[in-house]
Amino acid sequence: MGRRFAIIGHRAPSSGKINLNDLPGSSGRIDVLARAVNTALFLSHGIRDDTDITMHLMGGPGPARRIWFQGSRLRGVYPDERAIAGQVAKALKEPVPAIGQLVELHPGLWHSGGGIEQTILEWERDGVRLFTLDAEGAPFDPDIHDDDEIGFILSDDLPFSASEMESLEAIEKVSLGRTWLQGNACISILHHVLDSND
Repeated sequence: MGRRFAIIGHRAPSSGKINLNDLPGSSGRIDVLARAVNTALFLSHGIRDDTDITMHLMGGPGPARRIWFQGSRLRGVYPDERAIAGQVAKALKEPVPAIGQLVELHPGLWHSGGGIEQTILEWERDGVRLFTLDAEGAPFDPDIHDDDEIGFILSDDLPFSASEMESLEAIEKVSLGRTWLQGNACISILHHVLDSND
């Protein structure tokens, strides 16, 4: 079963520079997004080739940017926050591509314009079954999910905005418990549950 994750970085810069020495502060909580990428893709000795994750950099300046890490093709990215943030920093030097236009920066690392609405459209077009992670949703039941691909949408350390909630309104909300967990912890739990049911 293919797995996709999308995480929204509300303050993460979509252009310009990020400070690799201050990922939690002046870099718009890129650390949260980098931890999500690390957890989504990296194993003890390798990369999950059945998993992709898309960062949504919504903090400006300029248009929103998405960075897609494709597990099956990814090369030259290492499992620590600074290294992942360094790849993001390289992407930010490039102009934001048009919405819907995916540009591969190096093997398995793509970027494009657009926000979560565009990602939802693309996933639906690909036949991905979508879920939003929400502590107030229904308990996640892996036994009922026999789809070829499933996708999970989560936020950074901030709640979804009103406009994002509108985009997510029709998507099934699932919970991993009533306690609000950090995104990377949620991804780790989902991998464990799904691995146990493969």
